[in-house]
Amino acid sequence: MRLPLMLAALIASGAANAQSGPAGFQSPSKNIACAYFDYDNQNTLRCDIMEATVTARRPADCDLEWGKAFEMRSKGGAVRLCYGDTAMDPKMPVLAYGEVWQRGGFTCTSEQTGVTCFNADRRGFSLARAKQDLF
Repeated sequence: MRLPLMLAALIASGAANAQSGPAGFQSPSKNIACAYFDYDNQNTLRCDIMEATVTARRPADCDLEWGKAFEMRSKGGAVRLCYGDTAMDPKMPVLAYGEVWQRGGFTCTSEQTGVTCFNADRRGFSLARAKQDLF
């Protein structure tokens, strides 16, 4: 009877650690990094890609960098950012290919073909050198 209680406590502990884990990650190639933020109870995920062979055309109202930074909240659609900073941090842990990162309503998967992240509404983005898609 004690074994099921210990097992339940261990599972609960693992679930708690998943939410309190690192506030971001980088891909094994270190070309993509994602950072989680909680601004005034607004969960936000930002992912940047360092090298991309194709990016979207810069809008006229963007005087900064464009095309390699993406952001979304825990609900709603994802956007491409006009930015002057970066989420890239070499200290972020590496999310190995085939592994999943979850925090604050976001789920990201690292694969050799790139990183895909989505929120509670199943909206998000897929990032790779050759293509960046918002869905």
